[in-house]
Amino acid sequence: MRTTLVFAALVLLGRIGIAQTPNTLTNKEKKEGWKLLFDGKTTKGWHTYLRDTVGSKWQVQDGVLVFDPSQPASGGGDIVTNEVYENYELNLEWRISKGGNSGIIFDVQEDPKYNATYLTGPEMQVLDNISADDNKKQTHLAGCLYDMAGDSTVSKPKPVGEWNQVRLIQDKGHLTFWLNGIKTFEGQMGSEQWNAMVANSKFRNKSFSDFGKVSKGRIALQQHPGSSGWRNIKIRQL
Repeated sequence: MRTTLVFAALVLLGRIGIAQTPNTLTNKEKKEGWKLLFDGKTTKGWHTYLRDTVGSKWQVQDGVLVFDPSQPASGGGDIVTNEVYENYELNLEWRISKGGNSGIIFDVQEDPKYNATYLTGPEMQVLDNISADDNKKQTHLAGCLYDMAGDSTVSKPKPVGEWNQVRLIQDKGHLTFWLNGIKTFEGQMGSEQWNAMVANSKFRNKSFSDFGKVSKGRIALQQHPGSSGWRNIKIRQL
């Protein structure tokens, strides 16, 4: 019995020992072409939208990229990748504060004529589904294609403070979202289905005339009410 218990303990310790360290890549991932978008120590590779640097509301704390709303308003704004991406698989983890709201916005066209990332880029919603003010509409729930598609049958975020796993694929404008292993959306940008969803959303308004028109752009993490945390942000170009 003692031998069995010792063996079981060694197996458990072995499993703990080989658990992947956050914000790192395995040799297998490196061979598959994955690259980190967050090194766990700095904001290198990112900048505040339409600025050259990252504002003070975005900080690195214990290996987590954190949006801290308590910092001065002048340090706010969405942050975007320095690089532009077209066909890729994006993986990351997020957590949100009680009542918090944020988003992953992609295909962002960074140009002074657009004063916000969401004027051009579609969004995968990040939300505390229970307490956030923006939980009244089904397409506004976590993991959904914001204001366009999704509902509570596929939106299954972890409790506040726990890490959620995102997988987002864009391949020649074909989008597929997963949240915690559940597919929350699949569709083709520019298709009849896509255009109908846009027509039934707030993005039909004139101010969004260039919304979702280009399946290539920067990836943004959104400033919004509450604190959000991000880690294990990695991308593989297809």
